[in-house]
Amino acid sequence: MFIDTHCHLDAAEFGIAQADVVRNAAAAGVDRLVVPSVDCHNFEAVRKLCEQYPNCAPAYGIHPMYTDDATPNDIEVLREYLKQHPAAAIGEIGLDFFIPHYDQARQEHFFVEQLKLARDFDLPVLLHIRRAQDSILKHLRQIKVRGGIAHAFNGSRQQADEFIKLGFKLGFGGAMTYSRATRLRELAATLPLDSIVLETDAPDIPPDFLERGAPNEPKYLPRIAQTLAELRGLSLEEVKQATTENALAVLPKLKSLVISA
Repeated sequence: MFIDTHCHLDAAEFGIAQADVVRNAAAAGVDRLVVPSVDCHNFEAVRKLCEQYPNCAPAYGIHPMYTDDATPNDIEVLREYLKQHPAAAIGEIGLDFFIPHYDQARQEHFFVEQLKLARDFDLPVLLHIRRAQDSILKHLRQIKVRGGIAHAFNGSRQQADEFIKLGFKLGFGGAMTYSRATRLRELAATLPLDSIVLETDAPDIPPDFLERGAPNEPKYLPRIAQTLAELRGLSLEEVKQATTENALAVLPKLKSLVISA
């Protein structure tokens, strides 16, 4: 089986067609989906979807692009939610210094507080990182968590090695399928295979083979995996087995969902 380690199943682009998305993914061999939240207002939507579709696992967190509207009480809301509802990870959390007029101090406050929750609940984290690799690493060195996934990784090899040292896997998806993404493809080809997990970020980050404007879906993960196989000179089966094992290692609560490998 394949595991999509990052899929926003509750996104508006899917409308009420989530059942089709999950069904089509399973038909393509993508049997497990990790569904991260972005703020307190969609915790319930994510939870209900994951209860409705047992091959989906939730993650709860406050995305850096939503911190402008977050309140200090939201951290307590997240804490209580984690007490009451099982989660595969805390996420999607992180730092985004790419968006216009970002408030770095505010983003870092919510990131740090959520890292503390990850430490307290012994949960991995799903990291959103744009132009903030070194800042993220600084905080991870200060607040030790059990690792997680650097989602849509696009840093340097040196930064990749630092994340790996801290117990993180690196998420690769549709961006890797573009021939012009030379640095990213070089990383995908040369990083230790046991450091890589696959993701779609559906409905975002569409792969090169999709028609322009079409939403990304987890059913495309095997075709994305084929790109990784070609870049590394491996069979698709080898990539599937390795990335599945990697996802289960870094997100151990997914193992309770596994019916067959």
